[in-house]
Amino acid sequence: MKKKRLTLIHTSGMMIPVFGDLCSELLPKVEVVHMVDESLLKDIIRDNGLSKPTARRVVGHILSADQAGTDFIMVTCSSIGPAADLGRQLVDVPVMRVDEPMATLAVQKGPRIGVVATLASTLTPTADLIRVKAAAQARDVRVTPRLCEGAFQAVLSGDAATHDRIVASGIQGLIPQADVIVLAQASMARVVKTLPEGSVTIPILASPRLAIEHLVHML
Repeated sequence: MKKKRLTLIHTSGMMIPVFGDLCSELLPKVEVVHMVDESLLKDIIRDNGLSKPTARRVVGHILSADQAGTDFIMVTCSSIGPAADLGRQLVDVPVMRVDEPMATLAVQKGPRIGVVATLASTLTPTADLIRVKAAAQARDVRVTPRLCEGAFQAVLSGDAATHDRIVASGIQGLIPQADVIVLAQASMARVVKTLPEGSVTIPILASPRLAIEHLVHML
């Protein structure tokens, strides 16, 4: 029997081992294909958001994945999520944003939702998606964004410890103001494990595992 194929579209090669390990654990019988275009995220940062030319390139990757043959496509970067919404209209296979299961779960946890990100270009798409999911469930929510300035630059320079420290501080600062915290970028998930024992008093949601667990049911 032919294996089902899952195509993951990344904006950073660092996400390959993160999702590769999760897929090996949760989707061992599914063939996983990684497509990486780091220029997408660089252009989003340069343009202070997702421009039309960059969105067209994301859609192009979705079309290429479909033409190559796949059963499911997922974009793993929240910054290009709106382009995934466009791309899914042009192919017959399902296309999912990595943060969709996380956003759906977040609105079920309480009306006060904190969103932590290391890039300004990620905050708006994530907050907008949460509001869309809340409207679909007829729930009123208040989204509080928190930008962890300097964290992304630190990780780019190879200083993961500084990145993790800044993100941890951002998370801890939001805990008193929220019923649930959403980590807007898949790369932030590891930071939760570094927080002091007993300091996490509300759910903190990260997209990678939630997304792959969702795909277990889809595939």
